[in-house]
Amino acid sequence: MDQLDGSLIDLFATDPRVGVLEASRRLGVARGTVQARLDKLTASGVITGWGPDLSPEALGYPVTAFLTLEIRQEPSQGGHDTVGDHLAGIAEVLEAHTITGAGDMLVRVVARSNTDLQRVIDRVLETTSIVRCSTVIALATQLPFRVRPLARTVTDPQLTQHG
Repeated sequence: MDQLDGSLIDLFATDPRVGVLEASRRLGVARGTVQARLDKLTASGVITGWGPDLSPEALGYPVTAFLTLEIRQEPSQGGHDTVGDHLAGIAEVLEAHTITGAGDMLVRVVARSNTDLQRVIDRVLETTSIVRCSTVIALATQLPFRVRPLARTVTDPQLTQHG
């Protein structure tokens, strides 16, 4: 990635509805250059999607919780992949990560209320592959998921230097 790639990412992250022609005008480069760069960033996996970001709260799911799952370590139970497949069928599961430490998987879920959270947890625990679940409810979001500052460090290495 170079400075132009970083500028493209910033522009489309700030104004996702801007077209390629308008992006080329704002950045002072040819339309074909913008399209080629976007294609390259998409093909290399840097840009992973163009869809709208959705708010679980606005959709009626104001409660966010993190579940730490302990998974049964028996080959006959299928392990992490089986649990991942199970979780993929639950709409309130936003993401799941295999982790190290006390648990085996960290899962972010949303619910309509604290009472509804119990229903979501019960759905998660419907598989015998999960031995135990501990839950932490998020009270507030101090810093939402972000990647743009990381992309800036790639295009401007001075941002990662410490004097």
